[in-house]
Amino acid sequence: MLTAFARAFKTPDLRKKLLFTLAIIALYRLGSHVPVPGVSYKNVQICVDQMGAGNNSLFGLVNMFSGGALLQITIFALGIMPYITASIILQLLTVVIPKLENLKKEGQSGTAKITQYTRYLTVALAILQGTGLVATARSGALFQGCMVKDQIVPDRSIFTTVVMVLTMTAGTCLVMWLGELITDRGIGNGMSILMFISIAAGFVGSLWAIKEQGKIAGGWVEFGVVILVGLAMVALVVFVEQAQRRIPVQYAKRMIGRRAYGGTSTYIPLKVNQAGVIPVIFASSLLYIPALIVQFSGSQAGWATWISKHFVKGDHPYYIATYFLLIVFFAFFYVAISFNPEEVADNMKKYGGFIPGIRAGRPTAEYLSYVLNRITWPGSLYLGLIALVPTMALAGFGANQNFPFGGTSILIIVGVGLETVKQIESQLQQRNYEGFLR
Repeated sequence: MLTAFARAFKTPDLRKKLLFTLAIIALYRLGSHVPVPGVSYKNVQICVDQMGAGNNSLFGLVNMFSGGALLQITIFALGIMPYITASIILQLLTVVIPKLENLKKEGQSGTAKITQYTRYLTVALAILQGTGLVATARSGALFQGCMVKDQIVPDRSIFTTVVMVLTMTAGTCLVMWLGELITDRGIGNGMSILMFISIAAGFVGSLWAIKEQGKIAGGWVEFGVVILVGLAMVALVVFVEQAQRRIPVQYAKRMIGRRAYGGTSTYIPLKVNQAGVIPVIFASSLLYIPALIVQFSGSQAGWATWISKHFVKGDHPYYIATYFLLIVFFAFFYVAISFNPEEVADNMKKYGGFIPGIRAGRPTAEYLSYVLNRITWPGSLYLGLIALVPTMALAGFGANQNFPFGGTSILIIVGVGLETVKQIESQLQQRNYEGFLR
């Protein structure tokens, strides 16, 4: 990886792209520290110091994706989450709404239209989430147990509330634009890069917090164990993320005039983790809902007490089992809607392709579905086990919810890192081969 970056900086146009990407990243991190108008910055810092930035389990996931900006209530407090949510919703609706499915098949023009819809939905979600965040901050629920939690937003007027919501919505739009700038003029996928930076921003502080909280040899033993666990997880994630089942495909020769076309061999790569990190995000978001309902209702009824006891703390057996089962379910669900074996089989048949030993058409679709189901099982179990690492850390090390080597963060960081390095290497190869082609 380091060799690829060193070679890239020696190439003028790649160096320009890398420096542009780094400049956008610096601007993004700067915005993550600019407070929203109407918020008492002093009281926010008091609460963050008292509670710890990662101790709020309800908002831990969103805070991680915003690079810690959520609990600081900055202009980038919502971060990239509204865009991620909008993208997932549009992807799910593509399967349900025929018009969106037709747009997807239209190629570049259809993709541009879907991207436009994603932007509109992102703005709507940002307004909704911004309103919810302001209401949560005003009620004191954002920092429960803090002495000055009711003074986070001193001015309760409607004008101040509207300004805060509009500022955070504008911040989300700016983040979305910065991500698109990186995609167009920088290196890698802009949204993924910003997500990578947001998660990586809290690594050093979280690691040092574990060292400070440690009790053996001044915390260095716990620190070393966490580093070893992190390296093992990275190696496991790299191995599984690169693992794939390659289904061989052959294309029959076709005679057009006196020339023969086709006759080539290729393969269909089916990844073991075909769903990526999306099942973990879905499961985490769904498990937040019961706790949020109890928190905002303020009910002391039996159902509220039961939810608070079993589904608020991440180390409870009910929470762990439900989280694991939801991840497995969403892994199969997302693979089912994102990969259509019948469509792949029809396209292969249209262009004269076939899997050796399997008849074209329906038997090919059934075979692809069978293989996909078989490799999704280990992929979903792997996702569930990786996602439970923070829970095991809570029990084993007494770490907070901001445990640096959480499953979601490692999956995203490793995935984005691998894809970015692949893009850099592919562009380097294009430039190196240029001399041979002339």
